[in-house]
Amino acid sequence: MSTRSAAASRCGGAAGARGSAHAQQPRRDLYAEVTASIIAQLEAGRVPWVQPWGSDAATGVAMPRNALTARSYSGINVLILWGAVIEQGWPSQCWLTFKQAVEAGGRVRKGERGTGVVYADRFIPEGEKQRAAREGGDAKAVPFLKRFTLFNVAQCEGLRPGLADDAPPLPERDIVPVAEQVIAASGVTFRIGGAHAFYAPAQDVVQVPPQPAFFEQINYYRTALHELTHATGHPSRLARQILNPFGSKDYAREELVAELGSAFLCAALGIQSTVRHADYLGAWLAVLREDNRAIFRAASQASKAADWLLARHAEACAREAAPCA
Repeated sequence: MSTRSAAASRCGGAAGARGSAHAQQPRRDLYAEVTASIIAQLEAGRVPWVQPWGSDAATGVAMPRNALTARSYSGINVLILWGAVIEQGWPSQCWLTFKQAVEAGGRVRKGERGTGVVYADRFIPEGEKQRAAREGGDAKAVPFLKRFTLFNVAQCEGLRPGLADDAPPLPERDIVPVAEQVIAASGVTFRIGGAHAFYAPAQDVVQVPPQPAFFEQINYYRTALHELTHATGHPSRLARQILNPFGSKDYAREELVAELGSAFLCAALGIQSTVRHADYLGAWLAVLREDNRAIFRAASQASKAADWLLARHAEACAREAAPCA
Protein backbone atom coordinates (compact mmCIF):
# COMPACT_ATOMS: atom_id res chain seq x y z
CA MET A 1 0.00 0.00 0.00
CA SER A 2 1.13 3.58 0.09
CA THR A 3 1.54 6.56 2.33
CA ARG A 4 -1.56 7.61 4.27
CA SER A 5 -1.59 10.80 4.00
CA ALA A 6 14.69 21.18 -4.88
CA ALA A 7 15.74 21.67 -7.97
CA ALA A 8 17.37 18.72 -9.67
CA SER A 9 20.45 17.65 -7.78
CA ARG A 10 22.73 14.70 -7.16
CA CYS A 11 22.36 13.71 -10.80
CA GLY A 12 25.89 12.30 -10.77
CA GLY A 13 27.54 9.96 -8.31
CA ALA A 14 31.12 9.04 -9.10
CA ALA A 15 33.87 11.32 -7.93
CA GLY A 16 36.35 12.34 -10.57
CA ALA A 17 33.86 12.19 -13.43
CA ARG A 18 33.27 15.91 -13.42
CA GLY A 19 36.73 16.58 -14.75
CA SER A 20 35.70 14.95 -18.01
CA ALA A 21 32.44 16.84 -18.32
CA HIS A 22 31.67 18.24 -21.70
CA ALA A 23 30.83 21.89 -22.09
CA GLN A 24 27.22 22.86 -21.49
CA GLN A 25 25.04 22.27 -24.52
CA PRO A 26 22.38 25.00 -24.28
CA ARG A 27 20.64 24.04 -27.51
CA ARG A 28 19.68 20.65 -26.15
CA ASP A 29 17.19 20.42 -23.31
CA LEU A 30 18.65 17.53 -21.31
CA TYR A 31 15.68 17.46 -18.94
CA ALA A 32 13.31 16.97 -21.87
CA GLU A 33 15.60 14.47 -23.58
CA VAL A 34 16.00 12.19 -20.57
CA THR A 35 12.34 12.49 -19.56
CA ALA A 36 11.22 11.58 -23.09
CA SER A 37 13.34 8.43 -22.91
CA ILE A 38 11.81 7.42 -19.56
CA ILE A 39 8.29 8.10 -20.85
CA ALA A 40 8.96 5.98 -23.95
CA GLN A 41 10.07 3.07 -21.78
CA LEU A 42 7.00 3.34 -19.55
CA GLU A 43 4.69 3.57 -22.57
CA ALA A 44 6.35 0.44 -23.96
CA GLY A 45 5.50 -1.37 -20.73
CA ARG A 46 9.05 -1.43 -19.39
CA VAL A 47 9.74 0.16 -16.02
CA PRO A 48 13.40 1.25 -16.14
CA TRP A 49 14.00 0.92 -12.40
CA VAL A 50 12.72 -2.66 -12.20
CA GLN A 51 14.98 -5.66 -12.79
CA PRO A 52 17.31 -3.91 -15.25
CA TRP A 53 18.74 -7.29 -16.24
CA GLY A 54 17.28 -10.63 -17.21
CA SER A 55 17.27 -13.59 -14.89
CA ASP A 56 19.76 -15.27 -17.24
CA ALA A 57 21.98 -12.21 -17.64
CA ALA A 58 25.64 -12.42 -16.74
CA THR A 59 25.47 -9.33 -14.56
CA GLY A 60 24.21 -9.55 -11.02
CA VAL A 61 21.84 -7.27 -9.18
CA ALA A 62 23.80 -4.09 -8.50
CA MET A 63 23.88 -0.32 -8.61
CA PRO A 64 25.90 1.12 -11.49
CA ARG A 65 29.28 2.34 -10.28
CA ASN A 66 32.56 3.75 -11.45
CA ALA A 67 35.10 0.96 -12.00
CA LEU A 68 38.07 3.16 -11.06
CA THR A 69 36.73 4.88 -7.93
CA ALA A 70 34.15 2.24 -6.87
CA ARG A 71 31.69 5.09 -6.25
CA SER A 72 28.06 4.32 -7.11
CA TYR A 73 26.18 6.62 -9.45
CA SER A 74 22.94 8.09 -8.16
CA GLY A 75 19.74 9.84 -9.10
CA ILE A 76 18.66 9.90 -12.73
CA ASN A 77 22.00 8.41 -13.80
CA VAL A 78 21.03 5.08 -12.23
CA LEU A 79 18.07 4.85 -14.60
CA ILE A 80 20.12 5.97 -17.62
CA LEU A 81 22.89 3.45 -16.99
CA TRP A 82 20.54 0.59 -16.14
CA GLY A 83 18.71 1.33 -19.38
CA ALA A 84 21.95 1.12 -21.37
CA VAL A 85 22.81 -2.25 -19.79
CA ILE A 86 19.37 -3.57 -20.76
CA GLU A 87 19.57 -2.27 -24.32
CA GLN A 88 23.11 -3.48 -25.01
CA GLY A 89 23.09 -6.65 -22.92
CA TRP A 90 26.39 -5.81 -21.24
CA PRO A 91 27.50 -8.18 -18.46
CA SER A 92 28.61 -5.42 -16.09
CA GLN A 93 27.28 -2.48 -14.10
CA CYS A 94 30.76 -0.84 -13.99
CA TRP A 95 31.62 2.29 -15.97
CA LEU A 96 34.55 4.55 -16.88
CA THR A 97 35.07 7.84 -18.63
CA PHE A 98 37.31 7.79 -21.72
CA LYS A 99 40.13 9.32 -19.67
CA GLN A 100 39.67 6.89 -16.80
CA ALA A 101 39.94 3.92 -19.19
CA VAL A 102 43.40 5.21 -20.16
CA GLU A 103 44.30 5.78 -16.50
CA ALA A 104 43.33 2.14 -15.87
CA GLY A 105 45.90 1.00 -18.41
CA GLY A 106 43.46 0.32 -21.22
CA ARG A 107 41.28 2.13 -23.70
CA VAL A 108 37.80 2.33 -25.11
CA ARG A 109 37.58 0.09 -28.17
CA LYS A 110 37.46 1.92 -31.47
CA GLY A 111 33.93 2.58 -32.70
CA GLU A 112 32.25 2.25 -29.30
CA ARG A 113 29.61 4.85 -28.45
CA GLY A 114 29.41 6.18 -24.92
CA THR A 115 26.36 6.68 -22.72
CA GLY A 116 25.56 10.27 -21.80
CA VAL A 117 24.87 10.97 -18.15
CA VAL A 118 24.37 14.27 -16.38
CA TYR A 119 25.11 16.22 -13.24
CA ALA A 120 23.57 19.36 -11.87
CA ASP A 121 25.46 22.58 -11.36
CA ARG A 122 24.68 26.25 -10.76
CA PHE A 123 26.03 29.53 -12.01
CA ILE A 124 25.34 33.19 -11.29
CA PRO A 125 24.66 35.26 -14.44
CA GLU A 126 26.67 38.46 -14.74
CA GLY A 127 23.48 40.51 -14.77
CA GLU A 128 22.40 38.95 -11.48
CA LYS A 129 25.78 39.74 -9.92
CA GLN A 130 25.38 43.37 -10.97
CA ARG A 131 21.82 43.51 -9.62
CA ALA A 132 22.93 42.11 -6.25
CA ALA A 133 25.80 44.60 -6.07
CA ARG A 134 23.46 47.44 -6.94
CA GLU A 135 20.46 46.50 -4.80
CA GLY A 136 22.09 44.41 -2.09
CA GLY A 137 21.20 40.88 -1.05
CA ASP A 138 22.46 37.58 -2.37
CA ALA A 139 22.85 36.92 -6.06
CA LYS A 140 20.59 34.09 -7.24
CA ALA A 141 22.21 31.12 -8.88
CA VAL A 142 20.60 29.46 -11.89
CA PRO A 143 20.55 25.62 -11.98
CA PHE A 144 21.53 23.79 -15.15
CA LEU A 145 22.66 20.35 -16.29
CA LYS A 146 25.95 19.29 -17.78
CA ARG A 147 26.55 16.12 -19.71
CA PHE A 148 29.49 13.74 -19.55
CA THR A 149 30.05 10.42 -21.28
CA LEU A 150 30.66 7.01 -19.75
CA PHE A 151 31.66 3.69 -21.27
CA ASN A 152 30.77 0.32 -19.84
CA VAL A 153 33.83 -1.78 -19.00
CA ALA A 154 32.53 -4.24 -21.60
CA GLN A 155 33.33 -1.54 -24.19
CA CYS A 156 36.94 -1.32 -23.05
CA GLU A 157 40.03 -3.45 -23.54
CA GLY A 158 43.38 -3.81 -21.81
CA LEU A 159 42.14 -2.62 -18.43
CA ARG A 160 44.47 -3.50 -15.57
CA PRO A 161 43.27 -6.06 -13.01
CA GLY A 162 42.07 -4.86 -9.65
CA LEU A 163 39.37 -2.49 -10.80
CA ALA A 164 36.02 -2.49 -9.02
CA ASP A 165 34.20 -5.66 -10.00
CA ASP A 166 30.49 -6.30 -10.04
CA ALA A 167 29.37 -7.76 -6.75
CA PRO A 168 27.99 -11.30 -7.12
CA PRO A 169 24.33 -11.71 -6.17
CA LEU A 170 23.82 -12.65 -2.55
CA PRO A 171 22.60 -16.18 -1.94
CA GLU A 172 18.91 -16.26 -1.13
CA ARG A 173 19.58 -17.18 2.50
CA ASP A 174 21.77 -14.08 2.95
CA ILE A 175 19.29 -11.58 1.52
CA VAL A 176 16.92 -11.82 4.48
CA PRO A 177 19.47 -10.99 7.21
CA VAL A 178 20.86 -7.89 5.48
CA ALA A 179 17.37 -6.57 4.78
CA GLU A 180 16.42 -7.16 8.40
CA GLN A 181 19.52 -5.24 9.48
CA VAL A 182 18.56 -2.24 7.34
CA ILE A 183 15.03 -2.23 8.78
CA ALA A 184 16.30 -2.41 12.36
CA ALA A 185 19.03 0.20 11.84
CA SER A 186 16.55 2.73 10.39
CA GLY A 187 15.14 3.48 13.84
CA VAL A 188 11.67 3.74 12.33
CA THR A 189 8.94 2.01 14.35
CA PHE A 190 8.23 -1.12 12.31
CA ARG A 191 5.16 -3.27 12.96
CA ILE A 192 4.14 -6.55 11.41
CA GLY A 193 0.47 -7.41 11.06
CA GLY A 194 -2.77 -6.66 9.31
CA ALA A 195 -3.61 -7.03 5.64
CA HIS A 196 -2.14 -3.74 4.36
CA ALA A 197 1.30 -2.19 4.04
CA PHE A 198 1.60 1.52 4.75
CA TYR A 199 3.55 4.32 6.36
CA ALA A 200 1.55 6.50 8.75
CA PRO A 201 3.32 9.91 8.96
CA ALA A 202 1.35 11.16 11.99
CA GLN A 203 2.50 8.20 14.09
CA ASP A 204 5.77 7.77 12.18
CA VAL A 205 5.09 4.05 11.89
CA VAL A 206 5.63 1.53 9.10
CA GLN A 207 3.38 -1.52 9.05
CA VAL A 208 3.53 -4.51 6.70
CA PRO A 209 1.66 -7.83 6.65
CA PRO A 210 3.50 -10.91 7.95
CA GLN A 211 5.70 -12.78 5.50
CA PRO A 212 3.25 -15.69 5.01
CA ALA A 213 0.81 -13.19 3.48
CA PHE A 214 3.16 -12.71 0.49
CA PHE A 215 3.22 -15.10 -2.45
CA GLU A 216 7.02 -14.81 -2.46
CA GLN A 217 8.89 -14.16 0.77
CA ILE A 218 11.25 -11.68 -0.87
CA ASN A 219 8.31 -9.41 -1.69
CA TYR A 220 7.99 -8.76 2.05
CA TYR A 221 11.36 -7.01 1.94
CA ARG A 222 10.66 -5.11 -1.26
CA THR A 223 7.48 -3.84 0.38
CA ALA A 224 9.23 -2.97 3.64
CA LEU A 225 11.90 -0.97 1.79
CA HIS A 226 9.21 0.90 -0.16
CA GLU A 227 7.50 1.95 3.05
CA LEU A 228 10.79 2.80 4.75
CA THR A 229 11.57 5.10 1.82
CA HIS A 230 8.31 6.91 2.59
CA ALA A 231 9.40 7.15 6.23
CA THR A 232 12.61 8.97 5.29
CA GLY A 233 10.40 11.88 4.28
CA HIS A 234 9.41 12.54 7.91
CA PRO A 235 10.33 16.06 9.15
CA SER A 236 12.90 14.54 11.54
CA ARG A 237 14.70 12.90 8.60
CA LEU A 238 14.74 14.25 5.03
CA ALA A 239 11.59 16.37 5.34
CA ARG A 240 9.84 15.67 2.04
CA GLN A 241 6.24 16.58 1.33
CA ILE A 242 4.50 13.32 2.22
CA LEU A 243 1.08 14.40 3.52
CA ASN A 244 -0.61 14.39 0.12
CA PRO A 245 -4.27 13.71 -0.75
CA PHE A 246 -4.83 10.31 -2.33
CA GLY A 247 -4.99 10.56 -6.11
CA SER A 248 -3.26 13.94 -6.28
CA LYS A 249 -0.18 14.60 -8.41
CA ASP A 250 1.89 15.14 -5.28
CA TYR A 251 0.72 11.74 -4.05
CA ALA A 252 1.89 10.17 -7.34
CA ARG A 253 5.22 11.99 -7.05
CA GLU A 254 5.87 10.60 -3.55
CA GLU A 255 4.88 7.11 -4.72
CA LEU A 256 7.43 7.46 -7.52
CA VAL A 257 10.10 8.41 -4.96
CA ALA A 258 9.23 5.34 -2.87
CA GLU A 259 9.28 3.04 -5.91
CA LEU A 260 12.69 4.33 -6.99
CA GLY A 261 14.02 4.27 -3.43
CA SER A 262 12.97 0.66 -3.02
CA ALA A 263 14.59 -0.24 -6.36
CA PHE A 264 17.85 1.49 -5.42
CA LEU A 265 17.91 -0.23 -2.02
CA CYS A 266 17.11 -3.61 -3.56
CA ALA A 267 20.00 -3.18 -6.00
CA ALA A 268 22.37 -2.16 -3.21
CA LEU A 269 21.36 -5.21 -1.14
CA GLY A 270 21.30 -7.71 -4.02
CA ILE A 271 17.52 -8.12 -4.12
CA GLN A 272 15.80 -8.22 -7.51
CA SER A 273 13.19 -5.47 -7.58
CA THR A 274 9.61 -5.40 -8.83
CA VAL A 275 6.97 -2.73 -9.34
CA ARG A 276 4.80 -2.64 -6.23
CA HIS A 277 2.14 -0.38 -7.71
CA ALA A 278 1.74 -0.91 -11.43
CA ASP A 279 -1.60 0.91 -11.18
CA TYR A 280 0.32 4.16 -10.62
CA LEU A 281 1.98 4.00 -14.04
CA GLY A 282 -0.72 6.18 -15.59
CA ALA A 283 -0.33 8.79 -12.87
CA TRP A 284 3.47 8.72 -13.19
CA LEU A 285 3.21 9.22 -16.95
CA ALA A 286 0.92 12.21 -16.41
CA VAL A 287 3.40 13.77 -13.96
CA LEU A 288 6.36 13.21 -16.28
CA ARG A 289 4.55 14.57 -19.34
CA GLU A 290 3.60 17.70 -17.45
CA ASP A 291 7.01 18.36 -15.86
CA ASN A 292 10.22 17.24 -17.55
CA ARG A 293 12.17 17.72 -14.31
CA ALA A 294 9.91 15.51 -12.19
CA ILE A 295 11.85 12.29 -12.78
CA PHE A 296 15.10 14.09 -11.91
CA ARG A 297 13.67 15.31 -8.60
CA ALA A 298 12.17 11.90 -7.79
CA ALA A 299 15.40 10.05 -8.59
CA SER A 300 17.43 12.55 -6.54
CA GLN A 301 15.10 12.25 -3.55
CA ALA A 302 15.08 8.45 -3.86
CA SER A 303 18.88 8.36 -3.85
CA LYS A 304 18.97 10.54 -0.75
CA ALA A 305 16.44 8.25 0.96
CA ALA A 306 18.39 5.10 0.06
CA ASP A 307 21.65 6.70 1.17
CA TRP A 308 20.07 7.74 4.48
CA LEU A 309 18.91 4.19 5.23
CA LEU A 310 22.18 2.57 4.11
CA ALA A 311 24.19 5.03 6.19
CA ARG A 312 22.24 4.06 9.31
CA HIS A 313 22.95 0.43 8.50
CA ALA A 314 26.69 1.11 8.16
CA GLU A 315 26.70 3.07 11.43
CA ALA A 316 24.98 0.20 13.24
CA CYS A 317 27.56 -2.25 11.90
CA ALA A 318 30.39 0.05 13.04
CA ARG A 319 28.93 0.35 16.54
CA GLU A 320 28.72 -3.39 16.82
CA ALA A 321 32.24 -3.77 15.39
CA ALA A 322 30.82 -6.27 12.93
CA PRO A 323 30.97 -6.32 9.12
CA CYS A 324 27.78 -5.41 7.29
CA ALA A 325 26.07 -8.43 5.80
